Amino acid sequence: MKNNLGFFTIIFFAVFNAMAQQDSLKAGKCDTCHSVRKATLFSTVIPGAGQIYNHFAQPKGRKKAYWKVPLIYAALGSVGFLLVSNQSDVISLRKEYRYREDNNGDRLNWIQYDSQGLLTLESQSANFRDFSILGLILIYGFQIADAAVEAHFVHFDVSEDLSFNIKPWSYQASHVGLSLSFNFR
Repeated sequence: MKNNLGFFTIIFFAVFNAMAQQDSLKAGKCDTCHSVRKATLFSTVIPGAGQIYNHFAQPKGRKKAYWKVPLIYAALGSVGFLLVSNQSDVISLRKEYRYREDNNGDRLNWIQYDSQGLLTLESQSANFRDFSILGLILIYGFQIADAAVEAHFVHFDVSEDLSFNIKPWSYQASHVGLSLSFNFR
């Protein structure tokens, strides 16, 4: 049993290593090489710039990266709006609480809440602000990762010659299984 498992493992990796797509773009050998580092750097400096860089580097029939830029800015803008809104609520609630403490309970803006309610709302707004910061970081990081991953696939060959088929297989009705076939070029 151990010999069979080892044999199949070796065959599996040998077949996949032999049939893997060869990278024809070596560093320094071509004038039109697409840089993953540039795409990542562009997206880090200006959100969406890496996606635009990837869009112009793709072959003519496969250009599709530019449509992500409005989504990136919409996500960053909405989370940024929530961040600013929650921060202004935190400041307003703190100011109201301090005013009430200094003036024996007189009220300015948040009339419908007592002092304990103000503290609860301030804590809730601070939590929402912190989640907005986390969301902003995640969206920013996601668009950088998207630009880097897409830059890797700019010259990736997706042709009709690549296929993977799974078919049922039987041998004399006593042995039943699956047949896997890989076709490369």
